[in-house]
Amino acid sequence: MLVTIVIILIILWFLGYVPISGISIPNFIIITINNHPVTLWEILILLVVAWAISILPRPFQLVASVLLLLWILSALGIIAALAGLANIIVLIIIIGLIVSIFL
Repeated sequence: MLVTIVIILIILWFLGYVPISGISIPNFIIITINNHPVTLWEILILLVVAWAISILPRPFQLVASVLLLLWILSALGIIAALAGLANIIVLIIIIGLIVSIFL
């Protein structure tokens, strides 16, 4: 089950954040908060990460919850210390999920 979630999350991340030349996928803006658009891809990634957090063991749930909170804050522009912090946090969550599969 966790492997399926990781695969879905990787696909969503590639399609939503990484621009692939030749493939045009629309990025719908659902709502704007704090002058930052919240897109459909971000909401889908949020749902998949929340689903993954719900099936992780307890120590991983705490770490993933903190990363999820940081991702939400950086996606909304509240934490803007690094350009692309939201992408980095999603990558960390994907790597953490892969590590939790093997532990």
